[in-house]
Amino acid sequence: MANSLDADAGSELFSSYEAELKLVQADLNQKLDQIPELSGEPRKSVVRLAERSLEEASELVGQMRIEKQNIPSSNRSRINQRFRNFESDIDSSKRKLKDLSSDRKALFGSRYTDDPNTDEQLEQRQQLLSGTDRLDRSSQRLRDSQRIANETEDIGRGTLADLHLQREQIQHTRMTLLESEGYVDRSVKTLRGMARRMATNRIITVAIITVLVLLIIAVIYSKFH
Repeated sequence: MANSLDADAGSELFSSYEAELKLVQADLNQKLDQIPELSGEPRKSVVRLAERSLEEASELVGQMRIEKQNIPSSNRSRINQRFRNFESDIDSSKRKLKDLSSDRKALFGSRYTDDPNTDEQLEQRQQLLSGTDRLDRSSQRLRDSQRIANETEDIGRGTLADLHLQREQIQHTRMTLLESEGYVDRSVKTLRGMARRMATNRIITVAIITVLVLLIIAVIYSKFH
């Protein structure tokens, strides 16, 4: 019963993460569609918003990876297919955002030139390097989140295995106690039967002794009279 409740709770939580991820994906796709139409600061602003949406989507995928382990095996194949589709969509969005972020002319607008010797171009390079550094840090955070999610998943599997083993041990102990209780009941019944037989034998012995005494008395009485 407890396992069924845990499975239902895991399925509901997975569905909740899935619904939230769909909303985040819709918002992310909308931003990705807006980026090609923009340039300069508006474009960079939408790129940053898309990066945050992508981080949120990746975190939700990590949570879904953990929760799908609590779903019964009979339903897990269907869940796995949906999960793989989500992962594929997230990877596709990452590649698309990376391509859009690498368009330097669109990012810097009309200020961008190919002359590496101007101060303006140097500033553009510094801004580009800064943006690339932020993107690298975001990617590192995503990788760290993925690693933590995998470690959490391993810990969860280990915990479930330990709980299953403990459950089997408890069931074995319970069966042993029930068997012991049966032995005790049979022993009590045997002792009670022995006690009844001893009482019966005692009564018979007393009756025989009484009869013998009466016979002896009768014999003695008959001799003197």
